Amino acid sequence: MAARSAETALMMPSAPQRRFERRDAWWYFGPAFVASVAYVDPGNFATNIEGGARFGYSLLWVLLWSNAMAVLIQFLSAKLGIATGRTLPQLCRALYPRPVNIGLWVAAELAALATDLAEFLGAALGFYLLFGIPLLPAALLTAVAVFLILAMETYGFRRLEQSIMVFLVIIGAAYGVEVLLVKPYWPAIWRGVLVPTLTSDSVYVAVGMLGATVMPHVIYLHSALVLHRHTGDPEHERRHQRLELIDCLVAMNGAWLVNSAMVVLAAAAFFQAGSPVHSIEDAHRTLSPLVGRASSLLFGIALLASGLSSSTVGTLAGQVVVEGFLNIRISVFLRRFVTMLPALFVIAVGLDAMRVLVLSQVALSFALPFALIPLVLLTRRRDVMGEHANLRRTNWLAYAAVAVILAMNALLLYKTIGGTF
Repeated sequence: MAARSAETALMMPSAPQRRFERRDAWWYFGPAFVASVAYVDPGNFATNIEGGARFGYSLLWVLLWSNAMAVLIQFLSAKLGIATGRTLPQLCRALYPRPVNIGLWVAAELAALATDLAEFLGAALGFYLLFGIPLLPAALLTAVAVFLILAMETYGFRRLEQSIMVFLVIIGAAYGVEVLLVKPYWPAIWRGVLVPTLTSDSVYVAVGMLGATVMPHVIYLHSALVLHRHTGDPEHERRHQRLELIDCLVAMNGAWLVNSAMVVLAAAAFFQAGSPVHSIEDAHRTLSPLVGRASSLLFGIALLASGLSSSTVGTLAGQVVVEGFLNIRISVFLRRFVTMLPALFVIAVGLDAMRVLVLSQVALSFALPFALIPLVLLTRRRDVMGEHANLRRTNWLAYAAVAVILAMNALLLYKTIGGTF
C-alpha cells in the first residue's frame, strides 16, 4: 500500500513542484533523446523503406505498437538507474550467477556488433550518396567524424547530449519535409496504423521493423544515461523519475513519427508508383525523378545524420555493456576502432548493404529478450527498487511486450523452416 501511495504521489506533483519542474525540466531532457537515436538509425531506414516499398502502408501498425513497447521499456530502464544508482549490466553482474552473467554479456555484445554494423554502414552510405565518396573512404571518414562527436564529452556529457539532439532535429525536419513532398494517401495511412495485417511474405520485414525499433543496446544504455543526474536523495529521485517519464514520452513519440514518415515516404514514392527498390542507393536515386531533387537530398542528409549520431550512441552503449558485465574499463575510442572493423569488411568485400542492414535488425530482435527479461525481473523486485518497484499493471504490460517480441520471433522461425499462414 505504501508503494502504491508513493507511485501515486509521483504522478500527482504539488503546485510548487509543478512550477519547479516547468522551470527545470529542460535540464532533465536528454537521456531519452540520446536513447531514441537508436530508434531512427540506418537499420530503421533499411527496414522501413523495404516495408513501405513492398507492402505500402500496411505495416505502419508495427511501428505504433513497437513504439508503445519502446516507451515502456526505456522508462523501466531509466527508472532502474534512478532508483539504484547502477546500470542494468552492473546489477546483472551483482545479482545473477556468473554463467548467467556471461551468457547475457555475450548476447549483449552480439547485439552491439549488429548495431554497430548497421550504424556505421548507414553513415558511410550517407557520405556516398551526398558527396559521391566511394564507400571505403566514406567509412574511414565516418570513423573520424564519430571520434570528433565522442570528443564532445570532454566538455561535459550534457554537451554530447545536446549535439545528439541536434542530429535528431535534422532527421525529423528532413522527413517532415519529405512527407509533404510525396503527398501520401492519408486514408490508407490511418488504416495501416490502426488495422494490423500480417502475411507470410511480410513477417520477415515486420520482425526487422520491430528489431529496429526496440533496441537491446539502448535498454542497457538508458540505465546509465540517467546516472549523470543521480543524487541519491529520495525526493530528487521521485522528481527525476517523473521528468524522465516525460522525456521518454516526447523522445520516443518523436522517433515513432520519424519512423512512420520513412514508411509513408517509401509507400507513396515507390509502392504506389510500382517502382521496386532493392537498396538504399536505389531509394535515393529513384526519389529524384519521382519526387524531385530536394527529396533525394533530404534523404541523404537524414541518413548521414542518423548514421553519425547512432554510431556515437552505439559506442557509448558498448562501453556500458562491457564495463557493467565484466567490470573492465577500456577507452571509448579503442572500442569504436574495434567495432568498426566488421563494417569495413562488409564494405571492402562488396556485400549488399541493404540486405546486411535488414539482417542486422532481425538479429537484434532475437537479442531483445536477453535484455528485456532481466530488466523486467529486476524492476519488479522491491529489494532492488525499493518504493520504485513496478506495480502489478506495469509488470503485466512488460510481460505482454516480451510475449509479443517472442511471438514475432517464433513466426519468423516458422516461416524460415517453410511454414505458411
